[in-house]
Parts: sequence; structure tokens; C-alpha cells
Amino acid sequence: MSARGMLSVVGTAVGGLIGWSEPAPPADPAALRALFADLGVRIGPDDTELTQAVRYFQQRTGLTADGEAGPQTVHLLARYAAEARELTGLRAA
Repeated sequence: MSARGMLSVVGTAVGGLIGWSEPAPPADPAALRALFADLGVRIGPDDTELTQAVRYFQQRTGLTADGEAGPQTVHLLARYAAEARELTGLRAA
């Protein structure tokens, strides 16, 4: 199993333990950039920029600011992105 596949399995298991009902989105750079875009944050193709954005998000949300998009970070980022999409939809209606 690849490291990404293992991360997905671990994220789903951890999410189940702490009450997340849906599995975490993938933690690949493209998926993370899409989640940040939903929050209005545009990140270029540079991985350093992405790591800095993840670290800043972690700091702002009280997570350990290590710059790694682990299951907890991805779940919280996905939740915030979903809320932002919902709010954007409400404004457009």
C-alpha cells in the first residue's frame, strides 16, 4: 500500500474514532489546493506555498502547526471548505 493510501486508511479510522461521519478527502496537493480555493485562498504550484498555507491554517485552528496535512488537518479543512461553499451558495441565491 502506498503512503497516500495508508494516510487515507488512517484518516478514516481516526475520523471514525472521534466522530467524523465522512472519510477525509485525499491529502494530495491538488485536493488541498482545491479545499483552500473554496476558502478563497489561491495557492500556486509551489509546494512551499502549500506547506506554508497548511501551517498557517493549523495555527489558526489550534492544531499542531507542522505543515503536514494529516487526517485531522484535512478533515477540518474539508469541513471549513464545505461551510464556505454553503455560504457562497446562500449568497448567490
